[in-house]
Amino acid sequence: MLLSVEKLFKKFGGVVACDNVDWSIGSGETQCIIGPNGAGKSTFFQLLTGRHAADHGRIIFKGGDISRLPPFARANRGIAMKPQTLGVFPELTVEHNMRLTLQRHMSGAALRDAIEARLADLDLAHTLNRQARELSHGQRQWLGLGMAIGSNPDLLLLDEPTAGMSTAETQRTVDLIHRIGATGTAVLVVEHDMAFVRQLAVPTTVFHQGRIFASGTLSDIETNLDVQRLYLGKQGVAKLRN
Repeated sequence: MLLSVEKLFKKFGGVVACDNVDWSIGSGETQCIIGPNGAGKSTFFQLLTGRHAADHGRIIFKGGDISRLPPFARANRGIAMKPQTLGVFPELTVEHNMRLTLQRHMSGAALRDAIEARLADLDLAHTLNRQARELSHGQRQWLGLGMAIGSNPDLLLLDEPTAGMSTAETQRTVDLIHRIGATGTAVLVVEHDMAFVRQLAVPTTVFHQGRIFASGTLSDIETNLDVQRLYLGKQGVAKLRN
């Protein structure tokens, strides 16, 4: 198991945002987390990256307890995150954005080759000398994704990676995520777009009120009456079944 959490708990004032969660992901595995707004998905991500400290519970990564490590130490150990915001520097060129993440690991000709290869994989090679702000929304999302994987992380966290994308861009993002997973990087995606989740077709966990409400294959999730009630309400489920 690459990462596991045990009885992870976080409370903000009187609100329990993460309620004794047990969860795990293996090396090279891709999983989704879904749930209504306020379900605790984003807080869970912030606990994994260290931006929030858990009140109690443990986070075990590659066999070591990282529960009290700061964000930079977790990143150094192999956890990367692409936030819901684009995570790019709009006034810098595409090449410069990629250079910022890759230059920590290489230099010279190796760095230039790596930038060109990464941008080609993202279908952004033709944008090398353009400012990031000149790209389309989908292209900026892909650039942010490329920057997130620049350090070759063991675990990549993606927060709503297809927000604002067209149908074609969403399908391309699905393909990119599958290719990233095929390299051995574990990928955890938080999403609310069920069309995207269906295309991704990976094990899925439903969060509700800070707890794991359901988990399993996407088929298990979509046929779970309790999950249907959570998203659609009783009347919506009745319509769905009629």
